[in-house]
Amino acid sequence: MFRHILKSKIHRANVTKTDLNYFGSVAIDKDLLEVSDIIANEKVQIVNNNGTRLETYVMEGERGSGIICLNGSAARLVQLGDNVIIVSYVILTDEEVKLLNLKLFFLVKQ
Repeated sequence: MFRHILKSKIHRANVTKTDLNYFGSVAIDKDLLEVSDIIANEKVQIVNNNGTRLETYVMEGERGSGIICLNGSAARLVQLGDNVIIVSYVILTDEEVKLLNLKLFFLVKQ
């Protein structure tokens, strides 16, 4: 049996930029990608604090920039300053689930 399991989560990421005219994706600070074990081109789900959910793929943003930039049509579903949750999932067997090292990263505003 295969299961869809939460692998990584960036909680309360602040949308820093939107670009309607870009062809799609979300750009995420490379530091955030590394700590959350998400890689470029990985499929992610983005949950906005307004209840909107969308799926897209990841692009590496500039390291240390804190960038969370929604591009293309996704830019219409968020506003600058929105808090979003970025999650990725993995498909595993029951045996593989036991070995999963879940990565949850919570951003805390100062």
